[in-house]
Order: sequence, then C-alpha cells, then structure tokens
Amino acid sequence: MSNGSSITEFLLLAFADTRQLQLLHFWLFLGIYLAALLGNGLIITAVACDHHLHTPMYFFLLNLSLLDLGSISTTVPQSMANSLWDSRAISYWGCAAQVFFFAFLVVAEYCVLTIMAYDRYVAICKPLHYGTLLGSRACVHMAAAAWGSGFLYAVLQTANTFSLRLCQGNVVGQFFCEIPHILKLSCSRSYLREVGLLVLSVCLAFGCFVFILFSYVQIFRAVLRIPSEQGCHKAFSTCLPHLAVVSLFVSTAAFAYMKPPSISSPVLDLVVAVLYSVVPPAVNPLLYSMRNQELKDALWKMMNGCFSEAINCLFSFAEHS
Repeated sequence: MSNGSSITEFLLLAFADTRQLQLLHFWLFLGIYLAALLGNGLIITAVACDHHLHTPMYFFLLNLSLLDLGSISTTVPQSMANSLWDSRAISYWGCAAQVFFFAFLVVAEYCVLTIMAYDRYVAICKPLHYGTLLGSRACVHMAAAAWGSGFLYAVLQTANTFSLRLCQGNVVGQFFCEIPHILKLSCSRSYLREVGLLVLSVCLAFGCFVFILFSYVQIFRAVLRIPSEQGCHKAFSTCLPHLAVVSLFVSTAAFAYMKPPSISSPVLDLVVAVLYSVVPPAVNPLLYSMRNQELKDALWKMMNGCFSEAINCLFSFAEHS
C-alpha cells in the first residue's frame, strides 16, 4: 500500500451539518444497531442452545446472523462516533480495515444466502437425499467455503484498492469507506485493473443470483404439487423469509452499484448505502422469526428459562439476606 505516507486519513460523508441532526442520526443508528445486536444475538443463542435447531437450515442461519453482526459493526459504530464527536475523519488504516471487513462479510453473506437456497431446494425437491447431500460434514465444508471466499475476495480487493495512487484528495463521498468512492480518488492507470476485478465480481454475483432464482423456480414448482395444504404452508413458511432477505439484499446492492450515473447524487447514494448495509442486518432476524414457528418456540423457551432463572436468583438472594 504505497500511498499510505501521502494520505493519513480520509473524510467521510456527514449525515448532517447541524448539531441537532447529528445527534438525531446518532440515536437513530444506535437504535438500529442495538436492534441488530439483540435480534441476531437471540438467533445465535437459540440455535446454539436448542438441540431441536441443530439442522442444516438453522446452522446456515446462525452463520448468516454472525455475518450480519459483523457487517453492521464494521460501518455503524464509526458513523455514530463521528456524529457524536462532530467529526468526519477516519484513519488511513482504519479505512483499509473497514474496506476489508465489509467486503469479507458481505461476500461471505451472499455466499451463505446462495447455500441456503440450495438447502431449501434439496429439502423440498429432493427430500430423500437431504441427509446425504447436506450432512454435517458437507454443511461445515460449505460454510467454510463461503467464509473463505469472502476472505479471499476481501484480500484481493483491499490490496488492489489501496495499492492505487490517490491524487484526487481524501474526501470519500459515503458514510463509510466504500470501494467505488475510493476509486474516484485514484489517478493511477491500474484503476482499470480494479474495474476488471469489479466486473468479475459482478459476474460471479450474477451467477449466484441465477442459481438462487433457478432453485426457487424448482421449489415453487414442487410446492404447488404438494397435495396437503398444511405441507404447502410449511414449505412456504421456510422459503419466504429467505426469499425476502435475498430480495432486500440483492435489490438494494444492485441498485447501489449499477444505477446510471445520471441519477446519482450524494443524498441518493447515502440512502441506498444505508438500505443495503444497515437495514438488512437489523431486519433479517425479524423476517426469519415471523413465519418460523420452530424458531419462535425456541426463543420463547429460552426467554422463559432466563426469566425463571432470574426469579429464582432473586428469591434465593432474598432468603439469604
């Protein structure tokens, strides 16, 4: 990263100029961040502690929740701190770390969403082969491949981006360090190399999207052939939350990176970035728990157990005092 000596910090895009709006932004992001921590934390705890949820579907959901927690923790706390302290600055290495972890976690999340579509496809279209195709070892290997793909992509993108010579200032037109906005600061010919890497990324992302789409076409064809209404409802209840999460993630990210330059503006870029980087980690737990009775039962059982334990501790403390 040869340009580290010339630029020591970047200036991020501020949400507001007035102190009142900065504090409003801080409290709004704090609420969203706490909701994401609570929702994803509850799912992780429920899946880890309830043996009824030790299945491939919930194993991948646990991975998704871990990735959601990581991705929102990469961008939101820095933005909150900047608003609270009336600052726009992020260090050069802090920006590089943000680019690395965000790319790593988002790509790994997209891979996990693709694997989850495959899981639903096998469960509904090939139920007799489910135990063979999605055994514990296969699930661990697929999850490791998703995390490894994200890590490899992040290493390539971060090294490539921060090896460019930046001569267009240090003002990033986004509330976090996003690769396209850093590329706008470049004056190096190797910019084309980075564009080539981004094009390859788009092609791979499109390939995953086609796979997810194909899986759901097959799933819906199979579901519509199920004779019992209860079986049909159960199949839809496990597929629709995943489809909603994929749609939210893909549509907002695709619009952010593929919208025409003619409609681009700082405000629109900011809103779209919030929609694909901040909203999904907070909303995903709600989408997955709304129609999933098994998960709701596990969460209710866990909260009842914690409440009962707390009451017992209070009575025990009162007796001893």
